[in-house]
Amino acid sequence: MTKIGSKLMGWDKLFKYGFNLSPMYRRSTARIIDTSKDLAKVTIKLPISYKNRNYVSSIFGGSMFSAVDPIPMVQLINILGEDYVVWDKSAEIFFKRPARENLYADFEFTLEEVNEIKAGVIQKEEIEIIKITQLTNKAKDKVFCEVRKTIYIADKNFYKEKRKNSKK
Repeated sequence: MTKIGSKLMGWDKLFKYGFNLSPMYRRSTARIIDTSKDLAKVTIKLPISYKNRNYVSSIFGGSMFSAVDPIPMVQLINILGEDYVVWDKSAEIFFKRPARENLYADFEFTLEEVNEIKAGVIQKEEIEIIKITQLTNKAKDKVFCEVRKTIYIADKNFYKEKRKNSKK
């Protein structure tokens, strides 16, 4: 279904609308507002609303985390392609100040980062990277939250063999 959808509207639009219509992402109250054609850059908006305000009228920390959580892994899966396995391994969230306004985040993988990931996987068969995302105001001059995600990436054949051997 994704292959047909990507041919009809392109991977970038399918990624954007797929996330925005998905119940798991809709519940975060965030929306993807922009994607580059190659999915190397994704921008989200987390509007403050009655759905995500906490007891002190700032955005609930869980909403901030859930707005950021799935994007880097799914983005990287689509950038790297079918020869790689990509999994979230861990995450840390650091709250900097109460968020009482709409928040924004950019998720970006540069060509240099992607090439380093591919070279690392060729050399070691499996690697971990840390991707840092900041939730900011629209002007990007105030940071409200920072999320550090550890992402596991492996050669697909290596990963299959590793899993097969671990079941013995």
